[in-house]
Amino acid sequence: MTDISVETRPLKFWQGVNQALVEEMERDENVVLVGEDVARPGGPYGVTRGLLDKFGDLRVRDTPISEAVLVGLGIGGAGVGLRPVVEVMFFDFAMIAMDQIVNQAAKFRYFSGADMPLVIRTMCGAGGPNGAQHSQNFEAWYCGVPGLKVVMPSNALDAKGLLKSSIRDNDPVLFIETLGLLTQRRDVPVGEDLLIPLGVADIRREGSDVTVVAIGRLVDRALEAAERLQEEDGISVEVIDPRTLSPLDTETILESVRRTGRLVTAQEATAPCSVGSELVALAAESCLSELKAAPIRVASPFVNVPTPLPLAEERAPGVEDVMSAVRETMQGS
Repeated sequence: MTDISVETRPLKFWQGVNQALVEEMERDENVVLVGEDVARPGGPYGVTRGLLDKFGDLRVRDTPISEAVLVGLGIGGAGVGLRPVVEVMFFDFAMIAMDQIVNQAAKFRYFSGADMPLVIRTMCGAGGPNGAQHSQNFEAWYCGVPGLKVVMPSNALDAKGLLKSSIRDNDPVLFIETLGLLTQRRDVPVGEDLLIPLGVADIRREGSDVTVVAIGRLVDRALEAAERLQEEDGISVEVIDPRTLSPLDTETILESVRRTGRLVTAQEATAPCSVGSELVALAAESCLSELKAAPIRVASPFVNVPTPLPLAEERAPGVEDVMSAVRETMQGS
């Protein structure tokens, strides 16, 4: 569980990302930022505001509207000694650069033995009236790619610490930001070089009856569900945020599942072939005999994301969905 004993101040998620970029660009002149509208407009949601004025147009560059080109630019820059941070405006658009991400960046070390210090930032999930082509969650697709690290923070503290670590990493990292979390606040240490290691999960709440592994927007909802379940039902829920989806901290997750004997996964993505599916498979393979009930996946229904914001929000799992799943797995014991 993260322990913050130093001076802190509340930051919004987007501010944590912005601070990480500023600090790493100040620390290392080889860190550059490229993407559609990252410079003068300051990003589609203002995440990169102020960076052009601070670092100039040689290090903060707007690109043509071509994800294949801008990811290829990042790969080329990383191959010759830079540490590019490439922004793909929406996660849906990463499909246009699939060859660059999967066949070039992720396999660079395998083919050459050389470093590929590249971060690809992108935005996932509902959170605005953006429709089915701008709101999807494809994190599981990329978790199956050897050589590619996949990071998905759920709050400003982790966004800052994980992005700084990702920029310093010598392998390509897909850094997934969640649109619905951009304005959510969390206390972040002041005046220190905050680095959170990749591949280490965070036990956000300790518990003894049920393990809930949640990602993205579902972490806060799982925490709220856990508090209500404790008050209303006396159920002790442990909430784990993997933070890094690949490599996954299986040791922390499986130790918790073995101890509680129950597993609920919670995500904004749909259930088939998802991170939740992988977690259930891991539990079945590694601790089936310790399970007291069948694992349950909390996920969005297998339909496209609606354009109207109220409908998009209705589609996403909520606190009640997590509570219902926990109660069901308790009854199954």
